[in-house]
Amino acid sequence: MREFIDGATAIVRGALAAGCNFFAGYPITPATPILLQMLRELPKTGGIAIQGEDEIASIGMCIGAALAGRLPLTATSGPGISLYSENIGLAIMAEVPLVIIDVQRLGPATGGATTVGQGDVQFVRWGTGGGYPLIVLAPSSVAECMTLTMEAFALAQRFRCPVIVLTDKELNLTRATMEVLEPPAHLPTPEPLIPVSPPFGSGEVVRITGSTHDDRGRITKDPVAVEALNRHLLSKVLDHRDEIEQLRTDLQSGADTLLVTFGTTARTMEAALPLIRQKGKRTSSVVVQSLWPIPEHGLRQAAAGVKRIIVGELNPGLYVRELQQLLPDRDIVSLHRINGQMITPEDFITAVDAEG
Repeated sequence: MREFIDGATAIVRGALAAGCNFFAGYPITPATPILLQMLRELPKTGGIAIQGEDEIASIGMCIGAALAGRLPLTATSGPGISLYSENIGLAIMAEVPLVIIDVQRLGPATGGATTVGQGDVQFVRWGTGGGYPLIVLAPSSVAECMTLTMEAFALAQRFRCPVIVLTDKELNLTRATMEVLEPPAHLPTPEPLIPVSPPFGSGEVVRITGSTHDDRGRITKDPVAVEALNRHLLSKVLDHRDEIEQLRTDLQSGADTLLVTFGTTARTMEAALPLIRQKGKRTSSVVVQSLWPIPEHGLRQAAAGVKRIIVGELNPGLYVRELQQLLPDRDIVSLHRINGQMITPEDFITAVDAEG
């Protein structure tokens, strides 16, 4: 069946299909449609949806719901993700499965509330204390808004951590025709990497803390226990990159140029690619769907043999830094905009032409 829906609707459908049964959020452009739809749809399936008094309360409710055995979702935009920061750290430390939708808009601060941007790409990786890894997925189509939201819930349960779905104003509010597949009646529950604590209310003792703790949940400063905990928080994600890494590639034999992008900018790049090839330019492309941890293996494979890499993004050039570190021997060019306008296919064509 084909339907004409927007990204917000696709996200809601993906969450419900994944078994989400709790939502809390605060109205903020351009994420509000997710809140409104969850308030309408979640009670129909026996779930709970709440409009919190602010962003901090909303993510706090989601953490509490997860510890009570629920599968929670929350959604916000740039100013809200800033307010989420402390509680994201709590969710990392307490190993709480939680899915967060960040519908990006032009920043900083209030910025352009109704204007597209991709400026949160580094914040969602480094926006909380400690420097511990987060899993961040980036849909580039309405269909992927649904499928990657479902994937986010699977990853959150598997790794017992917050997972962010990084979308943007254009994807959330723009309609597109997509094939809507009926989700399975019962999705398999991913096998968690660590023992799952019994939920609050089960009658068993449950200790949850945002402080450094031992394997029984007791606060400690013992260097051995502290080292073990922190190594665990790092390795449970970084040692399983192969489970997380997702790329969509269009590789051309003998290509000397590689286009790399993510999110809504990928649609522009994919429109430009056939026109670039018609001009005789040997060019490959990569759409990064798992932004963090950076998909090192897939990016190195795609870049094999190319001389130039052009990274397109709607920010001051934030993800291009990752490519510069990963592939320091390549000529890497930043194609970016920070004026609230989309990068166009002509921009990609011009960038490829300028590189020879």
